[in-house]
Amino acid sequence: MGKLSIGWIGAGRMGYPMAYLLLQAGCDVTVWNRTRSKAEPLMEYGAKVVDSPAELAGCDVIFTMVGGPDDLIQVISGPQGVLSNTESTPRIFIDCTSVNDEASDAVRKATAARGAAFLAAPVSGNGKVVKARRLTIVASGPKDVFDEVEPLLKVIAPNGAVHVGDADMARTMKICHNVFLGVVTQSLAEICVLAEKYGVKRSDFMEFMNQSVMGSTFSKYKTPSFVNLDLTPTFTPLLLKKDMDLGLSLARELGVPMPVAAVTREMVQSAVGRGHTDCDFAILLHLEAENAGLKLEPENIEVSDGLTPPAR
Repeated sequence: MGKLSIGWIGAGRMGYPMAYLLLQAGCDVTVWNRTRSKAEPLMEYGAKVVDSPAELAGCDVIFTMVGGPDDLIQVISGPQGVLSNTESTPRIFIDCTSVNDEASDAVRKATAARGAAFLAAPVSGNGKVVKARRLTIVASGPKDVFDEVEPLLKVIAPNGAVHVGDADMARTMKICHNVFLGVVTQSLAEICVLAEKYGVKRSDFMEFMNQSVMGSTFSKYKTPSFVNLDLTPTFTPLLLKKDMDLGLSLARELGVPMPVAAVTREMVQSAVGRGHTDCDFAILLHLEAENAGLKLEPENIEVSDGLTPPAR
């Protein structure tokens, strides 16, 4: 693992803690980020920071965790992208960004033309989940390439790195995951509002839910947001809407009826239409309460998110 030189592209809310874990494991990591100052703190842990993706062309492996499909194409095959450097080419590219199949296919073809392998490796989790070492990765592409880099993936995602097939099978897995994320969140918002309108405190309801067979890592993680109404973004309604649209489009293409997901998509659209684009998708709780004529107030109590050990 330590013999592979790693180029890391993207030091945002997700990319920074992921690159940090590789550095903590003793890996050789060189980082590029559009805003250099966001990557520079990683130098304290041994990272090198460069001024363009092209400077990463000498690395063995390139990881990308960027904003979206256009960004992915730009950093790989754009004018200053990794492949713009014709003197050398990384052997392996691993994209952890959630992008559409078109962008992924374009990058795969561009890297293949230079003799490099490409893995689609989207993740489940956010920056806080990364730090808690609870991230999971689903990957698709050449199995022998996955086997080679699996130790690196498991540094980033000790909770699990799974290979599921060729090409963009992993992208479809991630889209299905995020459609379910939307459905579960809307359902949780509805029952939470129902209980509160009867007079049950949200903290009591969520504690009961989390201790029951219906509780989950996700319901525990979302408890502080639901109880204390913290909308600090982990995943925005705009991003959720994008993935709901992708999932429903795939369902139409394959002839799979998804009525619950379709209704949830409209609730997410309602949040976006009201201007809730940059907050957390837990805004679904607020909209459900508003539709029920219920005024929410933060309970302002300390509750566990299931990730962070309780304070002593």
